[in-house]
Amino acid sequence: MNVTGSYIRSALQKSYSAQEAASLSRIICCEVLGQSTVDYYLGKDIILSSNEEQKLGYILSRLDKFEPIQYVQGTARFLQRAFRVAPGVLIPRPETEELVEVMLKEVAPASRILDIGTGSGCIAVSLSKELPDAEVTAWDISEEALEVARFNNEALQASVRFLRQDVLAYSPDGTERYDVIVSNPPYVTESEKQEMERNVLDWEPNLALFVPDNDPLLFYRRIAELGRTMLVEGGSLYFEINRAFGDATVTMLRGQGYGNLRILKDISGNDRIVIAERW
Repeated sequence: MNVTGSYIRSALQKSYSAQEAASLSRIICCEVLGQSTVDYYLGKDIILSSNEEQKLGYILSRLDKFEPIQYVQGTARFLQRAFRVAPGVLIPRPETEELVEVMLKEVAPASRILDIGTGSGCIAVSLSKELPDAEVTAWDISEEALEVARFNNEALQASVRFLRQDVLAYSPDGTERYDVIVSNPPYVTESEKQEMERNVLDWEPNLALFVPDNDPLLFYRRIAELGRTMLVEGGSLYFEINRAFGDATVTMLRGQGYGNLRILKDISGNDRIVIAERW
């Protein structure tokens, strides 16, 4: 019997569902304590050293405060790569993987790409790795996020150029030109906070999550405005969006003169990606 796994599940069930506790137990045993997946599912126990027992206690204390397991581990997987994450950056989501996968099918290999609001750098670094002839630039307003993104860029041997930039205040000088602008900007409305889990609300950066209820397209509108100047003719915008605002985002982009507008659904069937072309 895996006594350690049972202990972990028991310790976590006061804060998590049985399914969540079981998932966290597997992650801790296999990814943190080094047990093989086969041994874990066969119910074999782990013999912990005193240091490992202390480490386990520390992990459980952090999880008891609803800290995401990715922050506890310090890494998150994104398109089969390990990215450093910390409370100053959003944890990469599967929906964002879908956005990058769409881009990899459509974007020309030698494109000039700008990622706005890069966070951990998962979009920019992944594009740089998969499109080695592309010139990838990434912006973020947070120096803390940029520090994490630069680490990931170096660790994964990508070639992204990172800049600290406030997209809402930025004024283009007319010389920058990109073939593609991509962004997964803040898109959760303030009123949606009440629906969110504590491990997101209490730990992930509000700066990267929330927009005012009265202006949910704040960042999309501003990026679209910049795109009118910074995108080449025929250049494309790729957005990850709030599932509730697909039609509104398309209407806004059409009003700014963009064409070839598309809304793509994520694997759960929700509106999640909007693509537009600068005419």
